[in-house]
Amino acid sequence: MASIHHEIFIAADPATIWDAARDVGRLHDRLVPGFVAATEMLEGDGAPVRRVTFANGAVADETIVSVDDDRRRLVWAIKAFEHHNGVLEVAGAEGGARVRWIADLLPDALAQQVAPMMAEGLARMKAHMERVRVDS
Repeated sequence: MASIHHEIFIAADPATIWDAARDVGRLHDRLVPGFVAATEMLEGDGAPVRRVTFANGAVADETIVSVDDDRRRLVWAIKAFEHHNGVLEVAGAEGGARVRWIADLLPDALAQQVAPMMAEGLARMKAHMERVRVDS
């Protein structure tokens, strides 16, 4: 199973980043604008599901597994993959936050497609959250 790990420092308040991340239906305007074009919460019973439309046109339905405010940890699964477990964690760091994004997925070949998207997503998050901090 492929396991992709990315981490980035963001010069912004960890609570502000977490507040945007935990708002699972608003990725497109609160957390990663420019990376995600639209987020829609789908109707249904059971765990919440969001439909994410990426700026490159890709669409993924993601089951929200856990939103843990105490740990600032979000977990989701992409339904179309054989297996996908995504984790976003926001931790305090001197002068800002460390944001870690981990994805475990099958088939392994998807890592070549997913890893660069994750890196781009974190870069867009950093740019947006640092701009929000400066503009506040």
